[in-house]
Amino acid sequence: MIGRIVEIADDRRHLFLSRGFMVVQDTEGERKELGQVPLDDIAAVIANAHGLSYTNNLLIALAERCAPFVLCSANHNAAGMLLPIEGNYQQAKRFDAQIAASQPTIKRLWADIVKSKLQQQAAALEAANAPTIPLTSLVRKVRSGDPDNFEAQGARRYWTLLFGDSFRRDQQAGGLNAMLNYGYTVLRATTARAIVAAGLHPTLGLHHSNEGNAMRLVDDLMEPFRPMVDLKVWQLQKQGENMITPETKRALVRTMYDDMQTSAGVTPIIVCTQKLATSLAQIFIGEKEKLDLPLPGLPLNLAASLLDE
Repeated sequence: MIGRIVEIADDRRHLFLSRGFMVVQDTEGERKELGQVPLDDIAAVIANAHGLSYTNNLLIALAERCAPFVLCSANHNAAGMLLPIEGNYQQAKRFDAQIAASQPTIKRLWADIVKSKLQQQAAALEAANAPTIPLTSLVRKVRSGDPDNFEAQGARRYWTLLFGDSFRRDQQAGGLNAMLNYGYTVLRATTARAIVAAGLHPTLGLHHSNEGNAMRLVDDLMEPFRPMVDLKVWQLQKQGENMITPETKRALVRTMYDDMQTSAGVTPIIVCTQKLATSLAQIFIGEKEKLDLPLPGLPLNLAASLLDE
């Protein structure tokens, strides 16, 4: 069963554990119960409001189920994330293999991720009726480790092609940038859960190397899925949505459940992240040669909705 991504977006809420459920309660007036969610159905909880409180027992129960608890800042970026210490029965073995991975292997894997991201960016541009050659022409040039930094070169071309010449990606800005922040926060939580469940350490990355970033591997593996968030934001803008609202947040969360084409058939994005993380762990321990990356192309539901417009 695919878990639910639960966002707490209203201020002054109290979250607690009761008989296998996460219970949401109002903290004002009569302190009414507002809803319950079975813990076993939760893939991640995103705390994106002021005045929230939660019990220690609830956080422990979520960690035991490998469900991240994400704390959002004012710009809708993830400011913190609670993850379990143990997520896989082979965790120690996989940690050791992750640390021991050779540089040629790490560079080869990063090149595969960059190629996949460029292909997905090109698919997003095609759906937006924008030129794709600036991205597709880079794919065949990517070498092991991407020493020419085609990933960054592609990003510079991609943003203006998708959102126009005046757009600048700025994590501190509002509007479309805030919508992108929120979509990436959801994707980051989804990918973090997949990595921990695969028995890998989220800090030991392939390419991202910021010493202050505890989620370097998360940021590596989410790269091929970012264009799906980007295109959803583009679609919302086309529909007249330019700000973070409850409706746009729900639309961005639903993107994680859209089906993508894979070598094994159609698979929801949330499951694609799990397959990718598991395949990486298997490569590290010598059980597999290649990453399970999605095939180039749009999620089927998103593609269908664009055709209907």
